[in-house]
Amino acid sequence: MIYKITFSCEEEVGFRRVFEMDSDATFLDLHKAILESVNYPDNQMTSFFLCNENWEKGQEVTLVEMGANFEYDNMVMEETRLSDLLEEQGQRLIYIFDPMFERYFFGSLKEIKPGSMVGVQCVEKKGTAPKQLQTEDMSAIVGKDGKGDLGLDEDFYGDSQYDEGDLDMEGFQDLSFEDGSMF
Repeated sequence: MIYKITFSCEEEVGFRRVFEMDSDATFLDLHKAILESVNYPDNQMTSFFLCNENWEKGQEVTLVEMGANFEYDNMVMEETRLSDLLEEQGQRLIYIFDPMFERYFFGSLKEIKPGSMVGVQCVEKKGTAPKQLQTEDMSAIVGKDGKGDLGLDEDFYGDSQYDEGDLDMEGFQDLSFEDGSMF
């Protein structure tokens, strides 16, 4: 069977990638085709998740073997064929491309048709993909001049008011690191 899967992204209006592949292709094959279509390097711990009609995550397919999940089987992209999990038209999945900020492409199995093919082909490219990795805007934190004016006064941590006598030493007298027992 030949699968036709469409991916979109809510961050970029008009972004769309459509792929056709044999149902015996692996999730790793699809992963590589997605990265190639958007010019992302293959250096992130990406994952696919099957989703229900409300886009709630279900079964995960990871790039590398992860720890055991008691709710779902541990599935790895290289070992998992699309036909193992995608069985009916309309099924939904997400592809996490930025794991730090959990940003993803929404996918849908749009068509299943008879036939076979080799590899995964991107048959439609529309729009520009978002940046792969989102970084927090540090200029908002540090300030555009790089001086880091956070609106805090110089005594924010109480440095000028520190008094060693305020430290309650009770409970610390038994700590001795001389015998090496701590490490």
